[in-house]
Amino acid sequence: MNTLSTLPAQDVLRTMNPSAPTAASAQTTQDAQDRFMTLLVTQMKNQDPLNPLDNAQVTSQLAQLSTVTGIDKLNGTMQALMASVQASQSLQAAGMIGRSVLVPGDGITLAGGNAAFGVELSGPADVVQISISDAAGNLVRTIQGGPQPAGTSTLAWDGQTNSGVAAPDGTYHLQISALRGGQKVDGHPLSFAAVNSLSMSAQGVQLNLGHALPPVMMAEVRQIR
Repeated sequence: MNTLSTLPAQDVLRTMNPSAPTAASAQTTQDAQDRFMTLLVTQMKNQDPLNPLDNAQVTSQLAQLSTVTGIDKLNGTMQALMASVQASQSLQAAGMIGRSVLVPGDGITLAGGNAAFGVELSGPADVVQISISDAAGNLVRTIQGGPQPAGTSTLAWDGQTNSGVAAPDGTYHLQISALRGGQKVDGHPLSFAAVNSLSMSAQGVQLNLGHALPPVMMAEVRQIR
């Protein structure tokens, strides 16, 4: 019987070119189309007049091949678009080297009696308490803050301890506690750090930071100074 067997769309390419990878290149896809059409025309020329090819099956195979070709072209277009976006991100991020960025993190650096940091709240809060500890985990200062809006806010510490003396310069750690109407509001500390360099990853451009902080993605930056 001279009929075309029905194959899944991906198998059409494999049938025409068994060695082709699943993510076929544009040239491989064109070769598959040429081979398919050659086989189809040859089969139609030599079909039994009393038992012709099934039109529905031929139409289905052509539609499947067209779909696979379209998906392959779309993948190529998306890859080119992603490469263009990454290149644009790299150029934009290059201007951030040497700048200070506010990113998620609980570390702050006290220098000359001043330390800047930030808090990020999921909703507005009536009271925000900030606890500052030294590298050994000892509580150094507790700051009772007033109302804060939802989102990101930048704050500062004057370096004074709970006992009223100046804390030595160095690295300290933050803990945030926020309440609204007696109910807890999710809050997270934010750290300022200098951008030392850039690197590329599968997810996009990463910023390599100082103060022993891990690399962060561009989307994690809350503020640039």
